[in-house]
Amino acid sequence: MLYRNFLKPIFFRMDPEQAHHTVMGGLATAAKIPGALSIMKGLYGVQEDPMLATDLFGLHFHSPIGLAAGLDKNAEAVKGLSSVGFGFLEVGTVTPVGQPGNEKPRMFRLPEDDALINRMGFNNKGADAMLTRLSQLKQHTVPIWVNIGKNKVTPNEAAHEDYLSCIRKLYPVADLFVVNISSPNTPNLRNLQHGEELRQLLGQIVQEMKLQNEAVGRNKAVLVKIAPDVTEEELAHMTETIVESGVSGIIATNTTLSRMGTTNQNRLESGGLSGKPLTIRSAEVIRQVYQYTDGKIPIIGSGGVFTAEDAYAQICAGASLVEIYTSFIYQGPDVTRELAKGLKQLLQRDGYQHISEAVGRDHRR
Repeated sequence: MLYRNFLKPIFFRMDPEQAHHTVMGGLATAAKIPGALSIMKGLYGVQEDPMLATDLFGLHFHSPIGLAAGLDKNAEAVKGLSSVGFGFLEVGTVTPVGQPGNEKPRMFRLPEDDALINRMGFNNKGADAMLTRLSQLKQHTVPIWVNIGKNKVTPNEAAHEDYLSCIRKLYPVADLFVVNISSPNTPNLRNLQHGEELRQLLGQIVQEMKLQNEAVGRNKAVLVKIAPDVTEEELAHMTETIVESGVSGIIATNTTLSRMGTTNQNRLESGGLSGKPLTIRSAEVIRQVYQYTDGKIPIIGSGGVFTAEDAYAQICAGASLVEIYTSFIYQGPDVTRELAKGLKQLLQRDGYQHISEAVGRDHRR
């Protein structure tokens, strides 16, 4: 309640990007203050519960609720974010070379719609800077997923070089990689989701991951994040290619170019929209991917999760884990505990002993 009643009104009077940097800076600073992380864990932490704890991709998740990429682009607030209830953190998107991103303003709130629009354009400090920060962590208290992308100036035909560069540099400090080919804010990036471009890119990425894994005797996973703005036919072909590539899983979905259901005047801004308007569409994509893959490849739900019912809908559609972003902005750090508590109640209501029993339930009715 501290956030919603006192801090949120202050932050929401600020420019959205300025507020973002203020929060990230505050979380980074908190990690340096003796006792601050313990206080944050006491206020917002989520205790491990046998019904919700999950083992996937060779990693242990004390909670199925994680943070989506885009909030901590440079892995600057990992310790702070690890203390407010998340079961995992997806940092980035990071590119091989740091880049400023698109011109400002490039982030917009749609309060009436519980939504955000951003056209950030992969602004980040680069893979070397992220390597330095993550190397300074003595241990990961929650799994750290690194979301990787290509630099804006890199043509699509050379995109694989950027993704491979990020993997090689950041392999020692990442618990898992996420290939971002679905952001709408880098020109032509989404073209990499389709056809032969997707097949060749994923083939090279999977081969590089095999080489890195064999070199150290590990088996780190790589996931692909897909867009919601695809037809059923495109999604079917995309899913088939992803499965054939040997990629470990799929994140559904990234932000949308659709403005369906929005009313705030900022809906006219260009960029990717996140938040409640994505709730139904993300669940639909998860359900379709689960159907196309026969549930044989893990799916991570992302998009429009504000309540435990939203998260549960994605799980029943086929998601094994769920990410949030916009609800964290609107509801604050209380949301992780509320989601975990609500999920447990829903599982108990339906007679499940563990969350894995509910994954893909919609397909077994």
